[in-house]
Amino acid sequence: MIIKKLTVVLFSLGLFLVPLQTSAQVIGPVSYVALGDSLAAGQTPTREIDTGYSDLIAQEIARNQPLAFYSKDLAFPGFTSADVLKRVQSKEAKPLLQNANLITISAGANDLLRLIKSDAKSGSLSFQQIPADYSLNNVRKNMKTMLAELKKIAPKAEVYVMGYYFAYPHARDSQKVGTAKQLNRLNQILANVAKEAGVKFVSVETAFGDQATGKVPNPADVHPNAEGYRAMANSFFNVYAKGGMQVLAGEIPPANPLSFEQIMKDRQGAKATAAGDESAALPSSFLEEDYIAISEMKTMI
Repeated sequence: MIIKKLTVVLFSLGLFLVPLQTSAQVIGPVSYVALGDSLAAGQTPTREIDTGYSDLIAQEIARNQPLAFYSKDLAFPGFTSADVLKRVQSKEAKPLLQNANLITISAGANDLLRLIKSDAKSGSLSFQQIPADYSLNNVRKNMKTMLAELKKIAPKAEVYVMGYYFAYPHARDSQKVGTAKQLNRLNQILANVAKEAGVKFVSVETAFGDQATGKVPNPADVHPNAEGYRAMANSFFNVYAKGGMQVLAGEIPPANPLSFEQIMKDRQGAKATAAGDESAALPSSFLEEDYIAISEMKTMI
């Protein structure tokens, strides 16, 4: 009886001494690369770049695990699933991806959102079904190819496909149903493709709902504020760490937005530095494409 009690005590102590891990969580130093559109880049409702969900993920991981590396250099506003696939396949992206053991992907929303006509003043939403069907099928094909490419380039990486929230909470309720159905189809496609590829899907729909005006505050823009990005990051941690990690409201860094003009200027400076000294170059210095031109920016993710 004494031996049995001692065994129970030692086992109980062991629960506190052994770090808790889940099958989804990277073990050891984390090298994190965020791929995708403006949500991965951290675009704000005022068309600037600031702290996004990927930054909050990196911040929270660093609080709990060694963070060896983090980059969102491969995330760009306006990118469709085809654009993200092209970026993954580029030779310039390979050094970043080959060293990654954690990858998140936001891709697919722009394939659909560019087809939706939104009138912020009237609260109306409209789209044509056939082009939407075609675009969603392209998302399916591009994501399948992308995940297959990542398995070859970064075979040891844990890959997470991020879902999307309803981007038009300010629209009239009567206008939301059709568009919400298309966004649900997009999320289902992303979830199915992720499952087929053996990677994780992160649903963010529940964290936002269809009335999330507090997280998507600008009726004329589909991007979330810091609280919205925190909801996305915590949705990720619900899968990555089974809720064992969470970004608290007070842990969001102070706002420090960069305009697209400033980003373009910084990138030009980085390229000039890289031309003179390759050892000082940033990973993004070797990428040929710039951010989508300001004049071409629409209310896309």
